[in-house]
Amino acid sequence: MGDTTTHSDELPREEAADRLQELARELRRDGPAEVSVGNKLLTLSPDAAVEYGIQVEERSPMLGGDREEITVTLEWETPDANE
Repeated sequence: MGDTTTHSDELPREEAADRLQELARELRRDGPAEVSVGNKLLTLSPDAAVEYGIQVEERSPMLGGDREEITVTLEWETPDANE
């Protein structure tokens, strides 16, 4: 069974960039990566190779202003706890 932890926030561009850089620093490290999600700190075990995906969506809704969204996905296999 898997757990999902999510968090959304509105913050200045500079702070969003800082959070992305922190995630990149953790990913570059050897061993576990500590990732902040809201007020929770998760310890992840990225493999030496990760699957990387990026999606950009541009929307012009009938109501409200135009919106743009970037979704970045990083995925990897983790060691089986039963091995």
